[in-house]
Amino acid sequence: MTATKGDLHRFVTRYVGDADEALDLVQESYAAAWLSIRRYDPARPFGAWLRTIALNKCRDWSRRRRVRRLVRGVMGLDAPEAVAIGDAAPGADVRFDERRRLERLNRALAELPDGQRAPLLLAVLEGRSQAEIGQILGLSAKAVELRIARARKTLANKMGPSK
Repeated sequence: MTATKGDLHRFVTRYVGDADEALDLVQESYAAAWLSIRRYDPARPFGAWLRTIALNKCRDWSRRRRVRRLVRGVMGLDAPEAVAIGDAAPGADVRFDERRRLERLNRALAELPDGQRAPLLLAVLEGRSQAEIGQILGLSAKAVELRIARARKTLANKMGPSK
C-alpha cells in the first residue's frame, strides 16, 4: 500500500502536533525519498519505506525542537494547532469542550515516548496492521502490540477525567 500525501501528512501532524510544521516535514520526506530512491529496495513496500523516512524526519524535528527550547530557556509546552471540528451542529460549549479535549490529547500524544507514539499513530490513525507497523519500525509484531498497549495505557492515565 503506497502512502498518499494526505495519509503521510495526517501521520506527521499527529506526531509533531503542528500542521504547518507537518507540511514542511512531509515535503522534506518526499525530497529525501527522491534523493535516495536508488537505495529503495523494491522487495519492501514503498509506503513502509516512505513512512520510515517521514518518521526519521519527525524524530530529527523533535530533537532540534528540544535543543532550541533548552538554548532559549523556554521549557513550556507549545500550544498544539487547533483542529477544526467539521460539524457545526453542536453548540459553542460542546465545541469548546471537544477542542479542549483534543488539545489535551495532542499534548498527551506529544509526551509519549517515541517508541510508543509511532506505533500507536500508525495503528490508530492509519489502521495499519501490527505486521506492517513492525516492518516500518523494524520491530516484531509482538513488540508492536506491546508498545501500542503501553501507549494506550499511558494515554488513558494522562487523559483521566476532564479538568
